[in-house]
Amino acid sequence: MPRLHALEPDQAPSTAQTLLAGIIDRHGDAGPMVRTMAHSPALLQGYLDLSRAMKRSALPRPLSEKVSLAVQEWIGCALCLAAHTAAGRAAGLTDTDIDLARQGSATDAREAALITYAVRVLTEPASITDADVAELRGHGWSDRALADVVGLVALNQLTGSFNLVAGLEPRTAVPASP
Repeated sequence: MPRLHALEPDQAPSTAQTLLAGIIDRHGDAGPMVRTMAHSPALLQGYLDLSRAMKRSALPRPLSEKVSLAVQEWIGCALCLAAHTAAGRAAGLTDTDIDLARQGSATDAREAALITYAVRVLTEPASITDADVAELRGHGWSDRALADVVGLVALNQLTGSFNLVAGLEPRTAVPASP
């Protein structure tokens, strides 16, 4: 049951009305998370800007979805897990890819190292050492990719935390990770 209610565009503060109108014009709907974020025009603008920026990430879309699945599994946002499961499937992920990502891993050692790094960025960023970064570089990850992961984790932290606080849930349950 939602704790914060989604706003119709005409109910939102004027700055948020403009943002919502632009989203609805482009996509036909703003969705419950975005319409609920509209209570805070600053939050909505920040989310939209970060979301657009992260679409220019150096990470391939399937890998960014794996990172998002791992992070959201840890955060516990069922709405985000449902969204990233669907987006992952659309990006070509298999059920095995999705299950492993939710466990913080992947069949490819290079990807598994980056997914592990992403979860550590979320859960214990102060523990990441020079040796950890050197190991990631040894797997072929650039500084840009490592920085992009921090941005992707931040975006997922924002959406997952917001949805949990707002009480937003998917229409159907997301199965637990094995």
